[in-house]
Amino acid sequence: MTQDELKQAVARAAIDYVVDGEIIGVGTGSTANFFIDELAKIKQRIKGAVASSEATAARLAGHGIAVFDLNDVAEIAVYIDGADEITAAGAMIKGGGAALTREKIVASVSKQFVCIADGSKLVETMGKFALPVEVLPMARAAVTRQLAALGGQPKLRLKPGTDQAFITDNGGMIIDVAGLAISEPVALEQRINQIVGVIAVGLFAQRGANVCLLGTPDGVRTLTF
Repeated sequence: MTQDELKQAVARAAIDYVVDGEIIGVGTGSTANFFIDELAKIKQRIKGAVASSEATAARLAGHGIAVFDLNDVAEIAVYIDGADEITAAGAMIKGGGAALTREKIVASVSKQFVCIADGSKLVETMGKFALPVEVLPMARAAVTRQLAALGGQPKLRLKPGTDQAFITDNGGMIIDVAGLAISEPVALEQRINQIVGVIAVGLFAQRGANVCLLGTPDGVRTLTF
């Protein structure tokens, strides 16, 4: 099976976690896009969705799914999103698609977090995938120095094909930190959160996944945490 076929399989499986008549939180990225396409097939069963990025909001709206502002929503039944890495304890690195801050906000108000990913994303120790950190532009250099002091190799994310900084939906910049072996993700998440100028870090450990649907050549594997 190709990687896209694995992503499509977990996207279909995630439909079982959709709560009828409720508002669904929807993530960002290639796997989340497959889920949105599956969600469109049952859109009459849900009230609508809260999007974690402008790109996701546009894709949902393009399918005729009502998109709600989080400020107008009291609670979300389930949040469904991908991950760049996930451990057997449900901790994740997210932010490859640059939506980590809004993803973290939507996840924080959701009753359940269902992670959908292909099997290659399951790791023993996170850090092979560079850890994204969203920062205020004026704090870029100061935060970069502090992230380097943690033992990583921080690098400013650029717009593809340019030498200009990538700007997020929130007006922030992203520093990708390579070379970390994250053995204590909760502690590292707390430490990076305390750096002045950080908007959010792409560690989802304090609020990790409740369920992970992993796409494998033998079918969808379900992990619960």
